[in-house]
Order: sequence, then structure tokens, then C-alpha cells
Amino acid sequence: MDERTVAELAAWAVLAVNAVAGAFAAWRWWRVAPSDAAWPLLRAGQGVAFGQAAVAGVLFASGYDPGDDLYWLYALLPVAIGLIAEQLRIASAEQVLEHRDLPDAQAVGALPDAEQRSVVLSIVRRELGVMALAALVVAFLALRAALIV
Repeated sequence: MDERTVAELAAWAVLAVNAVAGAFAAWRWWRVAPSDAAWPLLRAGQGVAFGQAAVAGVLFASGYDPGDDLYWLYALLPVAIGLIAEQLRIASAEQVLEHRDLPDAQAVGALPDAEQRSVVLSIVRRELGVMALAALVVAFLALRAALIV
């Protein structure tokens, strides 16, 4: 298998996994029905994106010259997108608590059960939305990488 084929297969794999993960997570976000199944899919997407970055690093070290130098950006940017998405996901809880005038997570415990569930659902839904959007952006970048490799 030549270097171009390896680069192309890695990009298509990232596209496939992240498109499925992003679409499923976005659908669950839209339905306001978070799912435990979305998180392993999203993590698999991040893992495959990291794998593509590793493949790109090996290809670069071996002297591979893609058809367009933008390939390197499209191959490596998904890792950065994943890191930024994780930071935004972490900030989601703080934003929800701030929006509801709650000083910290312990204050949620003092709320009635229905309000506690509402706060938790809001946090989880926001986190899911952030990660779904990130996976869809990564899928788009992988498509671009696959098409210009």
C-alpha cells in the first residue's frame, strides 16, 4: 500500500466515525434525550482523529508529499478541534450554573429533585451539543483531507 492510499484511508476512517458519532449525538441533543451510547462514539471519533494525526506525522517524517499542503492542516486540525471542544464541554457546567444563579455544584444538591434533574439535563445536553458539533467539524475536515490527499 502506498503512502497516498494510507493517508486517504486514514482520512476516510476519520470521516466515517466522526460523521456517525456527530450525527447520532446531534440527533440525541435535538431530541433532548442524552444517550450513554453517544459518548463512546464521540471518544472513538477523537481516537481515530488522533490516529490520523499520528499517520500524518509518520508520512511527513517519511517524506510524503501530498497533492496539496493543506492536507497537513486537515490531518492535524481535528486533534486541536477535539481539545478545544473538551474545554468548551468543561465550561458548559459552569455556564449552566451561572445562568441559574447557582454558585457551585454543591448548590444543586440543595434544590428540589425536579430542579436537580433539570440542571443536570441542561449540563449534559450542552456538553453533548458541543461534542456533536466538534465531531461534525472534524468529519468535514477529514472529507477535505481525503479529497486533496
